[in-house]
Order: sequence, then C-alpha cells, then structure tokens
Amino acid sequence: MYKLKIYLFLLLTIVTSLASAQNQTAGTTKILVMGDSLSAGYGIDIEQGWVNLLEKELTKKHAIQIINASVSGETSSGGNTRLPVLLAEHKPDIVILELGGNDGLRGQPLKLLEKNLQSMIGASKKIEAKVLLAGMQIPPNYGARYSNQFKELYPKLAEQNELGLIPFLLEGIGGNESLVQRDGIHPTAEAQPIIVKNVLPELEKLLP
Repeated sequence: MYKLKIYLFLLLTIVTSLASAQNQTAGTTKILVMGDSLSAGYGIDIEQGWVNLLEKELTKKHAIQIINASVSGETSSGGNTRLPVLLAEHKPDIVILELGGNDGLRGQPLKLLEKNLQSMIGASKKIEAKVLLAGMQIPPNYGARYSNQFKELYPKLAEQNELGLIPFLLEGIGGNESLVQRDGIHPTAEAQPIIVKNVLPELEKLLP
C-alpha cells in the first residue's frame, strides 16, 4: 500500500508538471524570423545580433519565443521555398519577413520579389499568423528607377495586405561608417540595438 501511494504521488506530480508546461507553452507567443544575413548575425557573434537582443528585450514584458530561421545569402525565392515547412513545424503567431535585400543586390526582377513576398504573406495568413514586413532599400547605383521601385514595394505590400511594416530595417545605420562592417553592407555589433529600436515599436503593436 505504501509503495502504491508513492507511485500515485509520483504519477500525479508528473501529470501536473506536464500540464503546467503545456499551459506555459500555450500562453507563449511564437515569433518566426525569416531573414537573410542581416538577421542571421553575419560577421558578428549571433548573441549580439538584433534578433537575440530583441528576444531579451521582449521577455521583460511578454511571454515570447523567437525562432530565428534566417540564413545568410537568402533570397525571397529561398525563403518562399523554406517557409511552409517552418510554419508547419513551429506554428508561429507572428512572422517577421526580412527578405529581398539579396534580390535587389543581384538585380533580380521586382515582379519575382513581389510574387515571393506575397506568397509568404499568404502562407503565413493561412495559418492565422500576423505578419510584420521589414522594409529594405538598396544603393542608388542600381539605377534610380529600380531603387525607388524596390523601396516602394514594401509599403505597397503592407497596405494591400494590411500588414505591420518596419519602414526601413536599417534606419539610422546607413551612411555611418562606424556602424557598418568593412564590406559596406552589414551592420556591426554596435548597430544591432538600433535595429531593435526600429523593430520593437511595430512588433509590439502585434503582440497580445
């Protein structure tokens, strides 16, 4: 009888712990970041990257979990291919789309970029995830017409799909040599908190 009571007590403890863990998970907002090298922490320690800093900042007030699925060199085509599997696996509440920079730097057709971004937006909405689109810009040496149309694509998609929009992910960084790595493209570790400040106000609008 004594052993039976101990067994029942242990069983009850395990069940209670599992239920508590499930409740904690259920109350946690999952955020999936789909990005390229800007979000993957290229050239710096990943712990210093803006995605990691953002998670630390958000956990002060919110129960959140960030899944960083960013890959250096990623294009919108690659992101569009990978996203369905990630959505099925993680079932995020919010998807941050930070893609397109590599498309622009390679001079790829903007119609293709728009199609891929729209596809990712649609896939995210299909599972009822909110979408936050990170606006990007490219240097004017690609031609004023191409650069302007690239820049205008993000607010256009945000308006058409009623999305949250970060006007420009790297606002306050471009043009400041001390905040950009030697390649002239990627932000330094010191620039990462600035990116967090650009993301946070728009992201908090989507949080419960």
